[in-house]
Amino acid sequence: MLWKALIFLGIYAVLHFGYELSGWEFLKPICGVDESVFEHLKIGFWAYFFTNIIEYFFAKKKHGFWYPRILSTVLLPWFIVLIWYMLPVFFGHIESLAVDLSWAFVVTFLAAILSEIFERNLERNSLGTDFKTVIVVLFIISIIFYTAFSFEKPWIDVFTEH
Repeated sequence: MLWKALIFLGIYAVLHFGYELSGWEFLKPICGVDESVFEHLKIGFWAYFFTNIIEYFFAKKKHGFWYPRILSTVLLPWFIVLIWYMLPVFFGHIESLAVDLSWAFVVTFLAAILSEIFERNLERNSLGTDFKTVIVVLFIISIIFYTAFSFEKPWIDVFTEH
């Protein structure tokens, strides 16, 4: 379990700085292009999906592998949001860059751990065709969401830097 979260953190870091360091336009849909909440959610989505691809090659049990992981890939960005905003809930605005960066690391790591727990438990259950369809639809919607708004962001505040 720990190895997957660590691989995820590594991929997350690469995607966080990939576009900034390279300037390659084709990386915009998967890499962060600014410090908005949206960009961090997009990075989390793609980093976790790529981590799942890596995990697949090492998985002993391939049957039933993808549906729990696709769903956890869709949910992981929202785990990040829920955990991230607990700091301001309990401590208000924090001005320390060290605290901010440390918290970001902890949040990202915890989101991966929660996603793994979610997957393990979902794998134990038989998933119906309707549930699998919902998972695939949510995954496709997520891909459209993160790709479309990588090029032109709407006016909604989650997409802006503060």
